Amino acid sequence: MKQGNAVKALLAALFLAASGSALSQTTLKWAHVYEASEPFHTSSVWAAKEIEKRTNGRYHIDVYPASQLGKENDINQGLALGTVDMIISGSSFAAKSFPRIGVTYYPYTFRNPEHLLAYTKSDIYKTLTQGYEEKSGNHIVATTYYGTRHSTSNRPFKTCPEMKGLKMRVPDVPAYLAMPRACGANTSPIAFAEVYLALQNGTVEAQENPLTTIEAKKFYEVQKNIILTGHIVDHLNTVISGKLWKSLSEEDRKIFAEVAQQAADTASKQVAQREKELVEVFRKKGLNVVEVDTAAYRDTVLEKVPFEQYGYEKSDWEQIQAVK
Repeated sequence: MKQGNAVKALLAALFLAASGSALSQTTLKWAHVYEASEPFHTSSVWAAKEIEKRTNGRYHIDVYPASQLGKENDINQGLALGTVDMIISGSSFAAKSFPRIGVTYYPYTFRNPEHLLAYTKSDIYKTLTQGYEEKSGNHIVATTYYGTRHSTSNRPFKTCPEMKGLKMRVPDVPAYLAMPRACGANTSPIAFAEVYLALQNGTVEAQENPLTTIEAKKFYEVQKNIILTGHIVDHLNTVISGKLWKSLSEEDRKIFAEVAQQAADTASKQVAQREKELVEVFRKKGLNVVEVDTAAYRDTVLEKVPFEQYGYEKSDWEQIQAVK
């Protein structure tokens, strides 16, 4: 009888321990708008599992790709509303809280992916991300190379003046619009999901995106020319809500930051490698790939698009230019 009671007591203790462990686990939501096949998602899934592992199961993270929890604007707002805990998003959205960080989207700010990644280790990066945190309450833990934006068109062009009157789809974000408008293109903010059809039926004759996106969305099927304007070396931030960041211990903050940075490094390398391969891939598909004098494009933008009109500061841009 006594032995039976002892077994019951042990089972009860084990049940309570298990219950306590389950109760101590916090489930988090990590959202983004990219496809499940893209490096931004696969690296995030790895990071979620790694964080759970390193925190001994105290944090379980579900990753929601492809706008499952809303469009990019929605998930940015969700950080404050509590509907998401972590997101991957561009600095153009962070600039809605802190305009100065949007200078990283001004055309020709970064020379190449290496320059972008060097910026993420610089003092000006700390200044801009800290400014965003002070305004929004949210914390940027890592930055990933998204790709260099180039132009595609059914009308061939090589110089900025030749873009005059070009019907071009561009996201309705100030810095994205800067180069096409400076060159005289007629921009249209067609929804991303509708771009292929718009190119196919002639609603627009051109668009701009990284080579990896041109491949993923098959824009090469409905465009004849890829013009390597390289106007924006694009990036994404991994952002943690202020509420979550404040609740984390110093030890857990370190884990979240280190893992997020590892995931960003992995995705950045994968994107950069694929970009190197794609120029030849597109040539083999019969597209006309055009190299241009990017310095001439850059000079036109600097002349016609003042930093101040977007709330950017030229001194921030100059500090980024000085990063080696």
